[in-house]
Amino acid sequence: MIREIFVQNLWKWKCGMREQEILLNQKILLHDLKRTEWDNGFEQLQRNRLVMGAFRYGRLSIPGKPVYDRISAAIHRLEEYKMTGNDELLVDVANFMMLEFVEGKHPLKHFESIDDGGHVNEKSK
Repeated sequence: MIREIFVQNLWKWKCGMREQEILLNQKILLHDLKRTEWDNGFEQLQRNRLVMGAFRYGRLSIPGKPVYDRISAAIHRLEEYKMTGNDELLVDVANFMMLEFVEGKHPLKHFESIDDGGHVNEKSK
């Protein structure tokens, strides 16, 4: 376990992030991470909205479905979220991104897992 935290800290150090303190008796189990690093309530809200969206816009990946500008819609909703704090907008953004992932028509669309060095910074308190 200490080795895993050490490797995580190397990555964090390389990216300029704050490193985690190494506790000798700390255990992090994969099944615990799968349980704690997800929010079922958020997922349920996403699913509910996707079901309603299927009636409005068509089911996921059906032939002949119109192409939507989900990127602009997501950016607009993120801006609106910044002004209002309405979590519903975050659910919409997540759904737009999932739909873009599945149905997107970007001419350079691909998946390449990379570490671009761009990470979320901590907000000052």
